Amino acid sequence: MSVIECPGCGEDEDLSGDRQGDPGSETITVTCGACGLVWDRDLTPRCPTCRSDDVRTALRSIVDKSRGTQLSIQSMQVVHLCRVCDAEQLAVWNRSNTPLAPTELPFDPD
Repeated sequence: MSVIECPGCGEDEDLSGDRQGDPGSETITVTCGACGLVWDRDLTPRCPTCRSDDVRTALRSIVDKSRGTQLSIQSMQVVHLCRVCDAEQLAVWNRSNTPLAPTELPFDPD
């Protein structure tokens, strides 16, 4: 997830948002508690590495241990894959059209 900061003063904690509109056409108006600046947040998905908006939506599985050491898919995460920075993962998604492998696996501290 990308960090949101005030474009006026750089504050990234004392921010509040107000969501309005129907899903798909919603807007989020953000207010900075430090300097009082109010702006509409850009909801366009972007690559966190190169900031390109040329991304494709895909699914990544989230797994957990369901029985002993058996891993089971518990949920899905929507990810946005950049055609340049995530080319390898995007190729896997395009070939299989099944959820991408998780980035982390459950860990037992034992």
